[in-house]
Amino acid sequence: MDNREIILATALDLFYTRGYDAVGVQEIAERSGVTKPTLYYYFKSKYGLLEQLLLSRSEGFAAELKEACTYHGDLKNTLTAASFVAREPKFSALFVALYHSAKGNDAYKAVRPLVLRLQRQIEEIFIAASADLGNMHGRQRQFSLGFIGLVLYYIVMKQETDKREDVQITEKEIEALVHQFMHGIYS
Repeated sequence: MDNREIILATALDLFYTRGYDAVGVQEIAERSGVTKPTLYYYFKSKYGLLEQLLLSRSEGFAAELKEACTYHGDLKNTLTAASFVAREPKFSALFVALYHSAKGNDAYKAVRPLVLRLQRQIEEIFIAASADLGNMHGRQRQFSLGFIGLVLYYIVMKQETDKREDVQITEKEIEALVHQFMHGIYS
């Protein structure tokens, strides 16, 4: 890995473990094995580092998610394919934590556009499926928010209750979550 990638990986670990506000640039630089000027060369500021971390970790699965969110007549399979947390559970937990920062906080400002994009993509699934599911009645947004909440908080709580350092979400768990969610929207 080059210095830029090492800094990004280190920042992810530190922000995930201790939170964005609790971690300083000096600590990130030291743990990355670089100097502060090197860190600033790549990212200009701590906020710039956070923006690049969010962009670099979300860019790859944003394209994958867009493809997965294409509805092909089977809501359960589409939602299972769109369950992004299994790919990067640590990043997903950080994503949730950053979004729950105070609205004026840099962390919130940095992650908000990604959250809105995710919500729109998931809502598009329900909009596309509404013709096949008569019980939506304009509740596509409600369903998308509920689904995102279920999946994201599942990973947060699993990390909280699991003793392992690197918690993974299996495909079987995702399928069970989607199945549970589907029962809720059909009731």
